[in-house]
Amino acid sequence: MGKTMTKPAALIETPRLTMRQFVMEDAEAVYRFSSNPEVVRYTGDEDAVKSLDDARHVIEKYWLSGYRDPGFARYALIHKQSNELIGFCGIKHEPLLNRGQGGVDIGYRMLPEYWGKGLATEAVSACLRYARETLGINCVYAEVMKENVASIRVLEKAGMVRIDSYEDQGAELHLYRTA
Repeated sequence: MGKTMTKPAALIETPRLTMRQFVMEDAEAVYRFSSNPEVVRYTGDEDAVKSLDDARHVIEKYWLSGYRDPGFARYALIHKQSNELIGFCGIKHEPLLNRGQGGVDIGYRMLPEYWGKGLATEAVSACLRYARETLGINCVYAEVMKENVASIRVLEKAGMVRIDSYEDQGAELHLYRTA
């Protein structure tokens, strides 16, 4: 019970998911989904997490620092029924997004056993609503590889529209934006 008490409060709730800030104690779960080849296949950072130390580094350098400045980052995605940390969903400032113009980007990942159940759409829709209603961020982008058909469907179901397509470092990308 002591471990649960160190977890931050839920920021976003959906019928099946809770999203909260990451903490260092989440490193094992982060390692589990971030080192899964299926999960990181279309991310462009397939080799970023190869160890528990790499997971801790990502939590500290990207997520915890993002919560401090600019005040948002990716959030831990908790499946309510299993109470398992299954991935992340959240926004971050991405200076290289939108052909170098920068912007706020939404991203999400989850363990394959949770795919195909509408959870990503549920998470992305709730996160976009949180960005707009709580953080006052109306324009959110998403970059997705052309081959990542499932992610494209998620973005479209969440109400995002494709505004551009381009190649970046050998990958064909589609750029989506909130409508």
